[in-house]
Amino acid sequence: MTSFWFVPEVRRAALSLAGFAVAVPADLAGAPVALVATAYLLCYVAGGWEPAWSGLQALRERRLDVDLLMIVAALAAAAIGQYLDGGLLIVIFASSGALEAVMTARTRDSIHALLDLAPETATRLDPGGERQIPARELVVGDRVLVRPGERIPADGEVTDGASEVDTAGLTGEPLPRRTVPGDTVHAGTVNGTGTLQVRVDRDPADSLVAGIAAQVREASETKARRQLLIERIEQRYSVLVVGGAVALLTVPLLFGAAFEPTLLRAMTFMIVASPCAVVLATMPPLLAAIAAAGRRGVLLKDATVVEALADVDAVALDKTGTVTRGAPRVVGAVPLRGTADELLALAGAAESGSEHALGRAVREEARRRRVVTPEVHEFTALPGRGVRAVVGGPEGAEVVVGHPALLDAAVDETDAAARARARARAVVEGFEADGHTAVVVLAAGLPVGVLALADELRPEAAAAIADLSAVTGHVPALLTGDAPVPARNVAAELGVTEVHAELLPAGKTAVVAGWQREGRTVLAAGDGVNDAPLLATADVGLAAGEGASALSVQAADGVLLRDPMGSLAPLITLARRARRIAQANLAFAAAVIVVLVAWDLVGTLPLVVGVAGHELSTVLVCLNGLRLLVRPGWASPRTT
Repeated sequence: MTSFWFVPEVRRAALSLAGFAVAVPADLAGAPVALVATAYLLCYVAGGWEPAWSGLQALRERRLDVDLLMIVAALAAAAIGQYLDGGLLIVIFASSGALEAVMTARTRDSIHALLDLAPETATRLDPGGERQIPARELVVGDRVLVRPGERIPADGEVTDGASEVDTAGLTGEPLPRRTVPGDTVHAGTVNGTGTLQVRVDRDPADSLVAGIAAQVREASETKARRQLLIERIEQRYSVLVVGGAVALLTVPLLFGAAFEPTLLRAMTFMIVASPCAVVLATMPPLLAAIAAAGRRGVLLKDATVVEALADVDAVALDKTGTVTRGAPRVVGAVPLRGTADELLALAGAAESGSEHALGRAVREEARRRRVVTPEVHEFTALPGRGVRAVVGGPEGAEVVVGHPALLDAAVDETDAAARARARARAVVEGFEADGHTAVVVLAAGLPVGVLALADELRPEAAAAIADLSAVTGHVPALLTGDAPVPARNVAAELGVTEVHAELLPAGKTAVVAGWQREGRTVLAAGDGVNDAPLLATADVGLAAGEGASALSVQAADGVLLRDPMGSLAPLITLARRARRIAQANLAFAAAVIVVLVAWDLVGTLPLVVGVAGHELSTVLVCLNGLRLLVRPGWASPRTT
């Protein structure tokens, strides 16, 4: 994590404040002029050098921004002897920039800490044996070895071995896919328990993941032009203030006015019209919203995300890993003989040595039901098919748990065995028709039951959907690469009516782009590689969970670390509250500026009154914005 003092803006603001803190009491105490002048010089240079340089760079590009205008206003105050007023302008502006820099740095560091990049090396099989090489050096035709638990380094075809491949991050399919020779695999997916040999069929630069990354870059470049409201108006405002000050100085002189009072009026105008209060009207509430969200496990990349969140009226949610946990659970158990608990006892015992996601789900269900599992011997993993173990002691029965294809491998040809297999197949077909994953359990070669597994919904998902509907006025939509049946089942449990299933990454972005053409502001949440283009295209993209892929985190505008679903509605509510505070601040700051400028133009505004009014308004809007840190109002509409 970036140290507070390693942020350059913080060091400059601290030096400026230190110079100001020395100069003011020294001046009031009648200290030597050299000491006071040196302290004020430190204040002006430390706090004003960077914004002055930034403003000059903008001027070279024929742009006049608030940074330069603030420095000119401070120097104008100093030019007429108001060193304290100019120094206060510098300190406030520098402190605002330091606060923004700290929040941005901390969020950036937190997000970078989540990145889990794809493997950079591959094990290539050469005539002389295995060789570790950078994955980017693979070429079409190379054969690579992928051991259990490793990520597949390139798109290709399996030539040898059998395993289960976890494609959740890429396709949205929550359960590992059985993979045998002849099947296609993609870079970035995770190999399961077996060892695979893969022939590279596509250059790594042209892989499916690389194509998704290209879509992300294209969408991100479009969204990078997003600006804060204050940034959109500062150019015109700066030109207006400078033009007004020049006119107040030159026009009266052309008609014979005295130089000194004319200069004083123009400088007073420059000071009271300076946009310090206007700038601080918007940034503190937006930065406070970022800080408040961060304390609740939501990392937002910058203040523009808060403004965009306040306008959200449409929500697109990925299924696997977002509204679901991305982990299977047992949802059905049909014994062909005995009871469901007896079936789970056999299956749980056989799976006792398995690290497969399905095996963990079976063991967890057995524990949940408090089923006592028998003694196990001779555990063996069957990559791509399941597990085998002797259950019930050394003389017990051989139990096999795994893919329904195991039913076809049975060698018992008796009528009873055929009837049992037929019954098991019927149960399997029923479970699969409901969108579940079926697992068969065989004892001594005969099927004894079938288990159904499905992805588990997040406990807070249904309530979060209702809260989002209340906040945005529209029910969120489900966008997933998963099959239609499980997608519809999940949607029905959540009360979601709009479902788009079997979508490739381009399909997800097309749905969101269609909403945007209708004038809607879209929030999207997802966690997989296949969600990255969606997150980059949406007006606000949020990567869900600590397990979010590196590409989705990079493409997103923020990361949901805790309670991904439950955080969405409160986050939108917080952003809207921050916007309301910013709008109220802007109205107040503008009113003060209008009153002071009118007084200066129509009458004679004493400089001390103008400075006092301007600085007081600046402090008030800043404090009003920061109150979100104390009372963020982080609660869903159902609980407020």
